[in-house]
Amino acid sequence: MLNIDLSEKVIVVTGGGTGLGKAMAERFIACGARVAICGRRQAVLEETATQLGPNVRPYICDVRDWEAVSAFLSRVIADFGRLDAVVNNAAGNFLAASETLSSRAFRAVVDIVLVGTFHLSRWAGAYWIENKIPGHILNIVTTYTETGCAFVMPSAAAKAGVQAMTLSLAYEWASYGIRVNAIAPGPFPTEGAWSRLMPGENFEAAYLHRLPTRRYGRPEELSALAAFLLSDLAPYITGAVIPIDGAERLQGGMFNYLCQLYDREKLKEIFAEMKEKIKR
Repeated sequence: MLNIDLSEKVIVVTGGGTGLGKAMAERFIACGARVAICGRRQAVLEETATQLGPNVRPYICDVRDWEAVSAFLSRVIADFGRLDAVVNNAAGNFLAASETLSSRAFRAVVDIVLVGTFHLSRWAGAYWIENKIPGHILNIVTTYTETGCAFVMPSAAAKAGVQAMTLSLAYEWASYGIRVNAIAPGPFPTEGAWSRLMPGENFEAAYLHRLPTRRYGRPEELSALAAFLLSDLAPYITGAVIPIDGAERLQGGMFNYLCQLYDREKLKEIFAEMKEKIKR
């Protein structure tokens, strides 16, 4: 069995306070890395840092803001003395009929997912190139970047942009020793995401039934893949977009099944109820 060794590496994980970001940070630390997690909720970040131990530090950063990202990464380098990898995990998503979306709602997702990923990647890439040191960018995309997906159009558009960015930078920056890869998770239930993407038990039963594996992904499965890609075991892997979904993507867009359960007006009512519940 191969041991994944991330000793001495300093890894940034955006959206690292909860969900899959937290799971990846925990795995990286177990493999010997030191980790900087960032997000917008200080209390959540500090609680996660306390749970994960002294090799993780929390930072407040809004990835949509270039100046905030620049200050954050500069501080990470000052605190840790180096920067080896950036994991662009921060995201936003919710169910909505596309004809009801406001410009603000669309931008809320695109600015975090696509613009935020650009900010972190652009700053880190320029730093590594200027200082002639290798680095690695790992982006978290989704399985519906190529098929599109009903009711999560902003996410599909933003994640498709991140996938294109991954492939573009992988080729352009390969000669600098910078690897750029992406993981495309299928269904991995987390408290934050599931409250916005799973309307109720009836929907979840229908969704689970359509999965070829009849089960969801486990955080430790995704975090193991992420650790492998960031390690010295994968020096020749760059420009890869690796799905981890139990073949769920082969059925088409992740939430297209909702069209088969209710008519569109009923779905709009359900989405509105979910939105109000989240607000409360």
